[in-house]
Amino acid sequence: MPVVLGLALLAFWLYCLFDVITTPDEETRNLPKILWVLVVVLLVGVGGVLWLLLGRPYAPRETQAGPGGSMRADVPRGPDDDPEFLRDLDRRLRGEE
Repeated sequence: MPVVLGLALLAFWLYCLFDVITTPDEETRNLPKILWVLVVVLLVGVGGVLWLLLGRPYAPRETQAGPGGSMRADVPRGPDDDPEFLRDLDRRLRGEE
């Protein structure tokens, strides 16, 4: 049981540390990013909780893809999502090259 709790704490700590490091400087709240890194590293479990509650940005980052979404709204995810590609394909299938 202590091993499982230790692994869970390690996973939580690594998640929080990675999240702090990958968050842009201008999006951190209440403290500069370098101080958040130190808080998470030095205070292990408590630092991670403090980061999630007080330091993490409110809004999701624009550079991340949401569930089923793409990085940018104006870029199709695949050829079948691109209207121009589908029109061109339809023209080629009809023999209108």
